[in-house]
Amino acid sequence: MSPAAPPSPSPAPAPALAPGVASRLVDWRVRFGVLALIWGFSFVFIKVGTEGFAPFQVTFGRLLFGTAVLAVALVVKRDRLPRGARVWGHLTVAAFLLNALPFSLFAYAELTIPSTLAGICNATTPLWGMLLSLVALSEDRPTRVRAAGLGIGFMGVLTVLGAWQGFSGVDVTGTALALLASFSYAVGWIYVRRTLSGTGVSNLSLAGSQVGLATLQLAIVTPLFTSLPESVELLPLLAVIALGALGTGYAMLLQYGVVAEVGPTTAAMVTYFIPVIATAAGVALLNEQLTWNTPVGAIVVLAGAALTQTRRTTPPPKPRPTPVVGIRSAGAERVGTTDGAPCRAQASAP
Repeated sequence: MSPAAPPSPSPAPAPALAPGVASRLVDWRVRFGVLALIWGFSFVFIKVGTEGFAPFQVTFGRLLFGTAVLAVALVVKRDRLPRGARVWGHLTVAAFLLNALPFSLFAYAELTIPSTLAGICNATTPLWGMLLSLVALSEDRPTRVRAAGLGIGFMGVLTVLGAWQGFSGVDVTGTALALLASFSYAVGWIYVRRTLSGTGVSNLSLAGSQVGLATLQLAIVTPLFTSLPESVELLPLLAVIALGALGTGYAMLLQYGVVAEVGPTTAAMVTYFIPVIATAAGVALLNEQLTWNTPVGAIVVLAGAALTQTRRTTPPPKPRPTPVVGIRSAGAERVGTTDGAPCRAQASAP
């Protein structure tokens, strides 16, 4: 699933590897693979969970167990919760957009669509982010390549859904809910980037607080729309526990470690493995059926999403000419003025 905490800023270029660091590289790759597996299997956990619980109950259980894991991590690391009403207000909105709403939408969607389709819909988050950047983020101007990626990605969505067949065999409502969940992730990330960046609070503290607030939101909503199940089956219960403790709690801790070690760009590549694992798990464990257009469309979606994540390359700044000692010419003053402009533009580039 999409991560629920703001990404760390891009790190400085890594120094040359020292002896004994090779084992650390293997370690992050292992954790990267585990992270992809956990988030890929999350869609299977949701599907199994909804067989014994209402969608809101699945989401509440997921958030509850996820909060428990993150709370333990906060205690172990002796991290403090955020301070200030303004930060907590923004975290409340982020909890709704990145946790309570999309988690609930995916749970409702999987009542009528296979987990494989839900996993593929989750991969459209970068596409929605790119689309929003066209209308909401003037500082994040898209390149032609990224705009092409947007079009390619949505062509992939139409391929997955079999648009040429009139979407026959696909539940439109369930698919729309899954796509809306991915859209909510994109809106949430934009909101977090604009309101919670530079707060000086650790990612773990922000994530733990955010998931905790989402748990409170579901604790209010769930009793209003559901009733206690007459019986509790073991398999759906274990699925909800795994979904929360692993997919929402432990996975975040894994993500922080990978981001800290290799940077957010490499860590974000886990997004492209999630639909592949979700599809394989759905077919192998739930006997979900695939037609040719599902894997083909998924590949097209991932290709488009990858293109939307490319960044504009900026040429290196021109070297400043060495001034002649004792001469203060008008040309030298112009060089100083024009050198500053591209430096400031480069610093503000995405």
